[in-house]
Amino acid sequence: LVYIGFFYSKNGDIIYRDISLTGGTSITLNGEIDQSRLEPLREKFPDISFTKLEDITSRKEIALIVQSSASPEELRPEIENALGYSLDEENSSIEFTGAALSQNFYRQLITALIISFILMSIVIFILFRTFIPSIAVIFAVFSDIAIPLAIVNFFEIRISAAGIAAFLMLIGYSVDTDILLTSRAIKSREGSLNERIFRAFKTGVFMTLTALVAVIPAFLLITGLPDSFRQIFLILSIGLCADLLNTWLTNAGIIKWYCK
Repeated sequence: LVYIGFFYSKNGDIIYRDISLTGGTSITLNGEIDQSRLEPLREKFPDISFTKLEDITSRKEIALIVQSSASPEELRPEIENALGYSLDEENSSIEFTGAALSQNFYRQLITALIISFILMSIVIFILFRTFIPSIAVIFAVFSDIAIPLAIVNFFEIRISAAGIAAFLMLIGYSVDTDILLTSRAIKSREGSLNERIFRAFKTGVFMTLTALVAVIPAFLLITGLPDSFRQIFLILSIGLCADLLNTWLTNAGIIKWYCK
């Protein structure tokens, strides 16, 4: 939280946003493109980024995506000069998103994330009807969002709309194991407290590891996926690893103390 606060004071936002959330131009260049010929464009467009698209089976490059906050009228001629040919409908496609539209879209995504978190918190309080267990669950879910947020900011990863959706998905992934732990520890009467927590641990860790087995290989091995998919897999991987700590160390300790 200290790092996120420092990041906000420095950048005026809680994340690095890509052009889908800030506005700008995205030009897709079809075929195999020598990216080194476009690198000099960084001098004129400091925020320019390049993303290669590959065929998933053959790993052959099929396109290069160039993104920048500049307008198409500024970016397109520079790319044509660097490549030595004109861009047309056959060898490229151009998309432009206005800053006002992107800013409004970003606000809507953040609002949806906040509302989802508030509704989840209300359901938790209704389910357990006690303050400490409910707060423990809510705090664990909040930590599962804050930790990956701080990590992606540290590595200066630009978050897209898909990345915001991944944080929204983390609320669902995280709250499952916390509800399982709290329900087994408080409501169940079979066995001792340690036995109830351990049964929840076995089930919950199996759930989390199953999800990790799905998303980590997808992020590491499938290089041909668009950045939006890889971003979702990355954020979910970090959040699920954080959930193992937040649920089975922090939350389990609080719940055990409360039950005793």
